Amino acid sequence: MNTRKRASGAKQSQRTARGALQSHWQQHLKTARESLFRLLSTPAATLMTIAVIGIALLLPSALYVSMNNLQALSGGINVGSQISLYLNEDVTYEEAFQVSEQLLQRDQIVSAEYISPTQAAAEFNAHSGLGDVIDALESNPLPGVIVLSPSSIDSTAASALLEELGSLPEVQSAQLDLQWVERLQAFLQLAQRASTGLMLILALAVLFVVGNTIRLAIEGRRAEIVVIKLVGGTNSYVARPFLYAGALYGLGGSILAWLLLSIILLSLRGPANELLALYSSDYQLQGLGTANSLVLFVLGSLLGWLGAFISVRQHLAAIEPR
Repeated sequence: MNTRKRASGAKQSQRTARGALQSHWQQHLKTARESLFRLLSTPAATLMTIAVIGIALLLPSALYVSMNNLQALSGGINVGSQISLYLNEDVTYEEAFQVSEQLLQRDQIVSAEYISPTQAAAEFNAHSGLGDVIDALESNPLPGVIVLSPSSIDSTAASALLEELGSLPEVQSAQLDLQWVERLQAFLQLAQRASTGLMLILALAVLFVVGNTIRLAIEGRRAEIVVIKLVGGTNSYVARPFLYAGALYGLGGSILAWLLLSIILLSLRGPANELLALYSSDYQLQGLGTANSLVLFVLGSLLGWLGAFISVRQHLAAIEPR
């Protein structure tokens, strides 16, 4: 008998807890809907606040996308990152071609092109205008060259690869423009640090914008807040709609930033593809993607909520019924 009572009491407790949790969520959903309708009732002011937040979030988002595209392009554009292997004079065409095929089997090598001494002399005559100098010599002084395109332009990896290739018996000397590689990497590091700093500054700007907007909303509803507190409403209960409003501001601003960024990338895609085609690259500009877009929406909402929380905590406690 006691066992049945305990089991019945446990079930009753579970139903009570489930009902309380359901009622709690229903209250939150109701407050969120009311906050949304209140924002929609003042479309001009709401749009202005969302526009400011959207522009503030657009800049770091655009920098993030630019950095991702630059890092991807740094491994896809081979101009300036080619390794030139100058062969010994006694290396025949068949041997040079065989060396090219062997090098092409390496994971670090994307492409390999052999330029014979005859082809090198023809290119020299065509571009330098000093063809008479070559013709006046008894033999062609230009060596055969194998031009390699590495898959990575990391300076450390490129230096190791250059040293390894320079030790091949068929190779007289190897050359790589490491200065260009180091300059590009230094630029990417500088741009990454600058973008991180700008993200933090603009995140603070979002907090200030939302905080000031919520402060004005609190002042506009001061009489209502006093009445709610007179009938027993707590600060947490009073703060709830303002917190939802801040989160909605942040979400709206992040959606606007995503839309503006998509429009910018769409307008740049055509000219960018034409420019990349000049460098023999089929790379396509990439946007935020699904995962990063969700991160943007979540971060925007959190920034809005945090700005509202700071403002509510600062100003709501000062409103007390007398």
